[in-house]
Amino acid sequence: MGTACGPGGDGLAVLCRGLSCSFGDHEVLQSVDLAVPAGRCIAIVGPSGSGKTTLLHVLAGLIAPDSGAVRVAGLDLTRASARALARHRREKVSMVFQFGELLPELNVAENVSLPLRLRGERPDDALVQGMLEAVGLGRPGAWPAQLSGGEMQRAAVARALVTRPAVLLCDEPTGSLDAANSEQVASLLLEVARHSAATLVVSTHDPAVAKRMDESWLLTDDGLRRLHS
Repeated sequence: MGTACGPGGDGLAVLCRGLSCSFGDHEVLQSVDLAVPAGRCIAIVGPSGSGKTTLLHVLAGLIAPDSGAVRVAGLDLTRASARALARHRREKVSMVFQFGELLPELNVAENVSLPLRLRGERPDDALVQGMLEAVGLGRPGAWPAQLSGGEMQRAAVARALVTRPAVLLCDEPTGSLDAANSEQVASLLLEVARHSAATLVVSTHDPAVAKRMDESWLLTDDGLRRLHS
């Protein structure tokens, strides 16, 4: 399926070449090329329906492209087995979604420690508490229903970072928040990504969020192009 991206010795955390993806007769992504150096923080912007969410799902290994090549954190996703992709998500890549997507039957600390349990590890209470402190959330025993939108996103960021991923993918992480909380979550994402040397890829409709990233890329029907750096 397409051309291999290589082993990752070029210092790139994300590399896409000629990436195309369709659902039925609708082509969502067309000949997308993207190169993101390790440790870089970028925004993907574009109109609704342009394929931003699909692109992030491809980068997470959740959707297989129709053609092209994709390498993320050293793994060629288009050639990897389903088992290798699942392991890659557990160990190298994390996602943050628009609405946090916390499990309602687990409290905050249990939600944050869930990725560790899925890796077969015994949750480290000190690590979980440290993650919550890093995102400014001091309510480990609270239930998701008791949290504000901003608090839910903070918990979701802590959950995504507890495995110390090489690549953090965020799909409209401020889309459901007011301006004040959007600013706080954007600042948090940049701070923790840079502190942990993670590569950050954020899809967003918010120009203020995009402006704070190292560079922005515009996704349209014609493909992906860089706006500024």
